[in-house]
Amino acid sequence: MTFYGFARFVCRVIFTVVWRMRVVGGEAIPAAGPLIVACNHVSYLDPPVLGSAFPRPVEYMAKQELFRIPILGPVITGLHAFPVDRSRGDGAAIKRAVSVLRGGAALGIFPEGTRNKDGTVKPQGGVALLHHLTGAPIVPAFVQGTKDAKRLARISVVIGEPVSFVTGEKASREDMAKWTDEIMQRIFALEERLRAD
Repeated sequence: MTFYGFARFVCRVIFTVVWRMRVVGGEAIPAAGPLIVACNHVSYLDPPVLGSAFPRPVEYMAKQELFRIPILGPVITGLHAFPVDRSRGDGAAIKRAVSVLRGGAALGIFPEGTRNKDGTVKPQGGVALLHHLTGAPIVPAFVQGTKDAKRLARISVVIGEPVSFVTGEKASREDMAKWTDEIMQRIFALEERLRAD
């Protein structure tokens, strides 16, 4: 078993036992091929929760400051995370993300770029850009309960169906802005499935 596989198993057990994690959806996720997993972000727990719930390994862009923290830095590197400088357009991180997707892996991104506890953070265009550059389908995901993890609130993860916007033609900034809006709408629409489940 790989370090990622072991960590995923341990996290899944912990989240299930302590926070009664439930996972809705995921049946339509292809077993192979590139995917961009786009999820809302309210807590530091979101990456391990999403990673433990998703049916395939997920590689993440993570803010570069995390890699400077003793122990945490090597651990998240071992969990397939790679750094991104959020203070500027990080070309190296974009190239790495494109390489991950062209290699057929799943890449996890939080479109808001940071934790969005009150819903006021405007989403960034990274998901749409990577979708345009690689053609990789986008999988919307919604995580609930991690913001209240200290109170042992139940954690839920909803995984939507892959969607694609690319047409083979060059996309404009307006196109990618529309895709970004559509992605966020699809992410938050998944909350309805929790109410109906």
